[in-house]
Amino acid sequence: MRVLLVEDERATARMLAKGLREHAYAVDVVHDGASACQRLAESEYDIVVLDVMIPRRNGLDVCRQLRLSRKETLVLMLTACDGADARIDGLDSGADDYMTKPFDFRELLARLRALARRRSRPLGKDRLAVGSLTIDMRTRELFVAGLLVPLTAREFALLEYLALRHGDVISRTEIARHVWDDSYDPLSNVIDVYVQRLRRKIDVPGEPSLIRSRRGEGYQLLCEPVVTA
Repeated sequence: MRVLLVEDERATARMLAKGLREHAYAVDVVHDGASACQRLAESEYDIVVLDVMIPRRNGLDVCRQLRLSRKETLVLMLTACDGADARIDGLDSGADDYMTKPFDFRELLARLRALARRRSRPLGKDRLAVGSLTIDMRTRELFVAGLLVPLTAREFALLEYLALRHGDVISRTEIARHVWDDSYDPLSNVIDVYVQRLRRKIDVPGEPSLIRSRRGEGYQLLCEPVVTA
């Protein structure tokens, strides 16, 4: 899941970005409202974590501009201002959720998961079952036929995105947009490398791969339903 973090306090931004990346989020960081508007116009993000008190257009203006563009990007607004008026202003500007600083990082993660559930059509709870795969969105764990299979943060993020789009053919451009951040090099074969890593961990030897390659189109996660007696 790709996140735009808009926070003018650079130490706070570094800390939050590091924590989010450790939990398999692809994070881009900007420090002012004008830069945020430019990024949102140029790129697709799943969620914006948006501080209100930022220079060069405040967070309320950024959120209103985003809503005028009719993009479906979700907004989690952060502010040091407590009280009903501040929350009302944030929600009225188009924010989907609202947190008051200081906050517990675990709560931020929980709210991001809740926002992800809101926009993900196959996901209704913290566990996503696709064929023999069970993906725990809260603990960031994968179980294959009931057995825990360790994944790196990036492997989990890639599998999660493919699973949320189960059955769809997803282009490399879409995968890069949602799973990688600005560090992604479009000329590299990093996506293919990570797909091969996942195949080694989730495929059954001698059977077709669960992640299908579609020449010139991208990749498709396709799992047969598990038949239970």
